[in-house]
Amino acid sequence: MAHGYVDDKEAILKRLRRAEGQVRGVQRMVEGDEYCIDILTQISAATKALETVALQLLDDHLGHCVAEASRQGGSVAEEKLHEASAAIARLVRS
Repeated sequence: MAHGYVDDKEAILKRLRRAEGQVRGVQRMVEGDEYCIDILTQISAATKALETVALQLLDDHLGHCVAEASRQGGSVAEEKLHEASAAIARLVRS
């Protein structure tokens, strides 16, 4: 079974590479003894990039995996809804 994000895979990978570059930039800033606020600004940008990926994956999961499970009904639907709810809770807490 294909995952819900398969159609957005390249865009997701592009965003992840961007976030990876931002994190490496933060590392270089710390190594270079940059100003704290500037480092925090870059951390915020990297965090936002990862949050964007997480929201895209969640949207794809709801639109594909959860929707398919709800069509099947029963315990499969309950499991996918619980799984999605737990993922949302983790995102909100992070």
